[in-house]
Amino acid sequence: MLYLNEEHVLSIGVNWAETTEVIENTIKADDVNQVVQPVKPYLRFKDKANRIIAMPAYVGDEYDVAGIKWIASFPDNINKGIPRASSVVILNDANTGQVKSIINGALLSIIRTASVSGLLIQRALEAKKLERFSIGIIGWGPIGQNHYHMCRYLFEDQIEQIYLYDINGINGPESVVNDSKVRVCSDWREVYHHADVFMTCTVSKERYIDEQPKPGAILLNVSLRDYKLESYDYVKNGLIVDHWKEVCRENTDIEWFYLQRGLQEQDVKTFADVICRQVLHDLAPDQPIMFNPMGMAAFDISIGEYYLRKARELNMGQAL
Repeated sequence: MLYLNEEHVLSIGVNWAETTEVIENTIKADDVNQVVQPVKPYLRFKDKANRIIAMPAYVGDEYDVAGIKWIASFPDNINKGIPRASSVVILNDANTGQVKSIINGALLSIIRTASVSGLLIQRALEAKKLERFSIGIIGWGPIGQNHYHMCRYLFEDQIEQIYLYDINGINGPESVVNDSKVRVCSDWREVYHHADVFMTCTVSKERYIDEQPKPGAILLNVSLRDYKLESYDYVKNGLIVDHWKEVCRENTDIEWFYLQRGLQEQDVKTFADVICRQVLHDLAPDQPIMFNPMGMAAFDISIGEYYLRKARELNMGQAL
């Protein structure tokens, strides 16, 4: 069994072109019934704002791996000077069931999250035929920062401006703060109304976005709980989800639209519809698109398998 921690993953590095391809391959495998993925349970105790989530899955085709991600999210950890999320991924041999790897640390989950966004942005840009565009990121924690790095890696020559906002300010290396393309904003609205590609990467306890987005905007609702009900009329014809049963719960914006505005499963499209059936090409150019990624366990397992194979190629990790 091979043990990998965040230092190992950092040493391997992130090739965002390859990780987005892993996500695409997993979506295609799921579309042909090569993925088994039970609805994930949430464990809550003491402070109900905290949760630990079990995410089991099997991914077939070229990956042929089973496993589980066990991830804790404790929002108040930020005030204690420790990461909000901590997790471990366990990979099992699909033929024997034996554990073949344990990957420790939240970085794998962060890479998965940003890779999903990268793939969806690619497909939306193709559908809208956008060659030059501006990016906006709300929230400058690890997920927001990795979305920034992912965008610079995948779309460097297409980016005109990057708008950043965090309620606590933007702190980071000089390479970011002094980036000529970066504009640090004093209000989320400035980011929201300027960005062609807008991403929420927050841990906001209250919804705050209630204004009309930029025509044709590509909205990555990564944190899932930032949009007020007033937003529904602007995005109802462009709602995309990874998995309806997963995302329509846990006080997400999708669940809120379902409970308060009557949104139904047949009213949304899925990531598989985007990747396998190119449904974004059917939308009007000025229709905002809102992607709502609850997080599919299969993505974590296939990304984990990707890093396990990389580690073996590079002779990295701790054999146990």
